[in-house]
Amino acid sequence: MKIYLASASPRRKELLKQIGLSYKTMPSTVEENVTKTQPDEVVEELSYQKAVDVCTKLTEEGKEDFVVIGADTIVSCWGDILGKPKDKEDAARMLHKLQGGSHQVYTGVTLAWKYKDMSAMYVSFSECTDVTMYAMSEEEIKRYVDSGEPMDKAGAYAIQGLCAAYIQGICGDYNNVVGLPVGRVYQELKKRGLLS
Repeated sequence: MKIYLASASPRRKELLKQIGLSYKTMPSTVEENVTKTQPDEVVEELSYQKAVDVCTKLTEEGKEDFVVIGADTIVSCWGDILGKPKDKEDAARMLHKLQGGSHQVYTGVTLAWKYKDMSAMYVSFSECTDVTMYAMSEEEIKRYVDSGEPMDKAGAYAIQGLCAAYIQGICGDYNNVVGLPVGRVYQELKKRGLLS
């Protein structure tokens, strides 16, 4: 079965390579529409929209025997959902909120698969990881924002990048914080016989 990743994220690509999965990239172009409010439901809803978008395109192209992996990651802190920052000021605002305390990182994943002559099938799930950060000074926040690294990351930080200097600890799946809980993804694919 061919695997398609409905994302252009270099981090998700790297994680799938890390566990030895062969895949093609076909980023979703769907306009995200959030109707949920709970973080786990939000990421599952968004991952579902992405997976359905790519699954529909592949079906229209006449493809069969494939599985699509759609994913979305957000940070939740004190009831606020933090996506990617809009600009440097937004990134600094998020980091002020996160520094010196704990927050949750949620990644939702949807698997969409289709065999010959069958309708597509879907399953969605999410993982949550608790992250605790050391306190950051104004100067440290400014320097980190100026590095440019936070700009395309949920919650305005990369645990695997420069921000590692401020990570006190995590409880849960590290890869989930990077952007894809690949252990869970692999197990869900295996459970459904979707690995070839």
